[in-house]
Amino acid sequence: MLLDLDALKAAQVNSEPFPHLVVPFFLPKAHLAEAIKDYPKIDLAGIFPLDTIEGGATFKTLVREMQSDDVRKIIADKFEMNLDKHQTMVTVRANARASDGKIHADATFKKATLLLYLNDLEWPHEGGRLRVLRSPDNLEDFTGEVAPVGGLLFAFKCVEHAWHGHKPYEGIRRYIMMNFVEDPKMFQREVARHKFTAGLKKLGRLIGIGKIPQV
Repeated sequence: MLLDLDALKAAQVNSEPFPHLVVPFFLPKAHLAEAIKDYPKIDLAGIFPLDTIEGGATFKTLVREMQSDDVRKIIADKFEMNLDKHQTMVTVRANARASDGKIHADATFKKATLLLYLNDLEWPHEGGRLRVLRSPDNLEDFTGEVAPVGGLLFAFKCVEHAWHGHKPYEGIRRYIMMNFVEDPKMFQREVARHKFTAGLKKLGRLIGIGKIPQV
C-alpha cells in the first residue's frame, strides 16, 4: 500500500466554512519521487480523464488505491455520507495557466472531491496555493490555505458553499482529482465532456496552441 490510510483516518474534519480535511503526506515522502516520475507526461493545461493519458506503474497504483473501498469508507465516515453506490471519476492535471484558480464550488452532483498533489516538497510560489473561502467573490476572505506540495491530500464535501480557488500561477501543478458521483447519467456526461475538451487540447497542441512551458 502506497497511501497512508492511518493518516487519513486520523485527519480532523474542519466544518468551517464547509467540511474539509487536509492530510500531509497521504502519499509518504518515500514514494513521492517515483510517483512524479510515473506521472503522465502532459505539457498542456486543463483536466484529462484517465483513458486519455498514460502513466507509469506507480501512478496506476495510486489511482487504484484512491478508488479502493478502504478510501471510500473513510471518506464516507469523515463526511457523514453514504457513498456505497457512487462511481469514482478520476481526472488529472499537470499544469496551470495564469487564468486558472478562479473561485468556484464543485457541482453538487459530485458528493465529495479528493485532490492528491504530486509536486515537489517545497512550493515557493505565492500563486497556486488553494484557499478555503467563505464567499464566492473574495479570494482574500479565506479560513485556510494549502500549498500543493507533494503527497498532500485535500478533500472536501461538495456542498453549495464549498468555495475555493487560488491566486494565479502558471507552470507545473500536478494533482490527481477523484470525485464521487451518484447519478450515472451525470457521470457519463462529465466523462464525455472531459474527453471532448482533452481531445481539443491535444488537437490545439499540434498547431502550437496551449502548450505550457515545462520549467
